[in-house]
Amino acid sequence: MKRSFEAIVVGAGPAGSAAALEMAKGGVDVALLERGNFPGEKNMFGGMLHKMPSLEEHFDEYWNQAPLERHVSKKATIFMTNDAHVNVCMDWEDFDKPPYNGYTVFRPRWDNWLAEEAVKAGATLINRCTVEDLILKNGKVVGVKTLRDNGEIYAPVVVSAEGVLSFLADKMGMRKKFNPSKMAVGCKCLLDMPKQMIDDRFGLVRDQGVAYEYVGVSMGVRGGVALYTNRDSVSVNMVCHIGSLGKSGITLYDMMNNYLEQPQMKKLLNGAKLAEYSAHAIPEGGYEMIPQLVADGFLITGDAAAFCNATGINLEGINMATHSGILAGKAVIAAKKNKDYSKGSLDLYRKLIQDSYVYKDLKTFKRAPGLLHDDRIFQKYPDFALDMIKKIYHITGEPKKNMTMLVLDHVLNNGKVSLMDLISTVWTAWRAL
Repeated sequence: MKRSFEAIVVGAGPAGSAAALEMAKGGVDVALLERGNFPGEKNMFGGMLHKMPSLEEHFDEYWNQAPLERHVSKKATIFMTNDAHVNVCMDWEDFDKPPYNGYTVFRPRWDNWLAEEAVKAGATLINRCTVEDLILKNGKVVGVKTLRDNGEIYAPVVVSAEGVLSFLADKMGMRKKFNPSKMAVGCKCLLDMPKQMIDDRFGLVRDQGVAYEYVGVSMGVRGGVALYTNRDSVSVNMVCHIGSLGKSGITLYDMMNNYLEQPQMKKLLNGAKLAEYSAHAIPEGGYEMIPQLVADGFLITGDAAAFCNATGINLEGINMATHSGILAGKAVIAAKKNKDYSKGSLDLYRKLIQDSYVYKDLKTFKRAPGLLHDDRIFQKYPDFALDMIKKIYHITGEPKKNMTMLVLDHVLNNGKVSLMDLISTVWTAWRAL
């Protein structure tokens, strides 16, 4: 095995493979190290990949080349209780035309494809290669130590794209200590369903897909469920705040089973067969979790840098990770041109990040995690909202109050949510969003 390169990327997920692709196309001799048997083998993601202009720069009609499942033509937010649900669905014709707004993906296929594209561009992919430490010389990173025999690999710059646990960033003292209040855990249930059954149940044609986000199904724990249609399967992802989950005494799989046993879900998913079950940590702190990004010979990107918007208006992760990887690649290309891999030279990466939508969106919605720490959203408001809507649409034969009086009466007399509760949450939401 070759022992020296011009750059090393640790982790062949979206950020790592995008960084390697950018570097290889820019003439950098880069090694892409992956501890799995192939890129994406360990990944449990089953969700939505948003539009990614940074990758579209490298591929003509990217959506016709990548192994995408379906394009998302419908997005919905669904408030659900044990016996009712209200669906706020967004269905635009523009979302059904290329270039599409987003796609559902199966990460083992997608990650492997992106890594192979990096290899085609000139990167060296090394699978089954676990990195255990960095090699430092005079305080500068000059390579990595792997668990392979004679496992030292050298390069003047190392890019950490190793995911949320980011062990190398921790060893460098650059990662903030994990705080349960800023972390979530995701549980994915992959259900096999024939394509025609998915199309019929969700009202889809051709390669259309849906992304549904559910509130009120987490048994009072801060969290929710996102459901995505793949070509011939459905991904059900339950994400819960770790601190809230720990205090509840409820297990994640109990919450998932409770959701799947809801009458509405049993009808929608009837006939589906469980194919896979897995869990994964997710950075939920957003802007407040971003670590120091640059050191001498070292960059942090993707989930390792907390570039994940799990609490904003849209749930975004892969697009942010991929874009940050592209920017890391650009910084390394510039460092090679200048023959300077110092922190000062690589600081171009930090500047590119801060000028990108990744950083700006996380900063704009930096208060959103605090909004989702309001337990009333998960314990009181779903029942409150559905009860009020039921009163609006329920015909009893009795004269109805006008809408203003009906809503006010429900607020004052529902026994679950007070007027001050609503004012407090609306104020917090306004500041957060």
